[in-house]
Amino acid sequence: MSDDIRDAAIRLYDRFTHDGMDRRDFMARLTRLAGSAAAANALLLGIAASPAAAAIVPPDDPRLELRDLEWEISPGRKMKGYGAAPVEADPGLPLVLVIHENRGLNDHIRDVARRVALAGLSAVAPDFLSPLGGTPADEDKAREMIGTLDLAAATGDGVAIIKWLSSPAGGSRKVGAVGFCWGGAMVNRLAVASGPELRAAVPFYGTAPDPAEAVKVETPMLIHLAGLDERVNKTALPFAKALEAAGKDVTTHVYPNVNHAFHNDTSAERYDKAAADLAWRRTLDFFARHLGTTAG
Repeated sequence: MSDDIRDAAIRLYDRFTHDGMDRRDFMARLTRLAGSAAAANALLLGIAASPAAAAIVPPDDPRLELRDLEWEISPGRKMKGYGAAPVEADPGLPLVLVIHENRGLNDHIRDVARRVALAGLSAVAPDFLSPLGGTPADEDKAREMIGTLDLAAATGDGVAIIKWLSSPAGGSRKVGAVGFCWGGAMVNRLAVASGPELRAAVPFYGTAPDPAEAVKVETPMLIHLAGLDERVNKTALPFAKALEAAGKDVTTHVYPNVNHAFHNDTSAERYDKAAADLAWRRTLDFFARHLGTTAG
């Protein structure tokens, strides 16, 4: 399969998963592109994230304390999630919110939370689909649910988590956030809405707010973008430039010749190990610089 066919198929898949393309239309176009129904199905398996992919950090890693979470965001409004921390961690350890893609809180995002914990930080991966009953096993259903989510309310939930964790009642934590795709867009929203309580924000290939919102950002930002990701970059790059123009603490990396979701190792055709490893190393260095390893 040529790179041109793969990249065209990835762009088509992104239209299906992000822009509401009808599945029948998507499969018909993918079949024409691949040359046959069998080739289209094989191509789709390589592009889509695989729920059966092996975790980088095992879910029973003895170095970590892991648990499912549920807490009240506001009266009558609950949030579910997943927590990971080093064994016997200080309760005031800086904490990173790990925000999921448009598939919701799945095993891949739990794995990323464990990677954060192995780096010496606490991690919480909230399930932003909690108000709708939580993330379902069917990722197509999860994407449908994401599409109906009240984004203003979801952003408010994220802000509430950050402000509570930063308060004395929540342990006076230093709080950062990293998110991917839909989660990257949410990190951008939280950077605008959270004020100084959010100490570090790292969006991976997330669509961005109107550049006029950049003046509201009070948190250092590290923005990761895929060079081939025209859909996201048409909003993310103007937002990054507006942050720079407003004198904000922002660093933007555009990784050449890689696709949207290049960090997701469960997607064989989109994952780029070199870019993913570099972006993750930069992310951990950024958190170490702005969050440190102890509270205070």
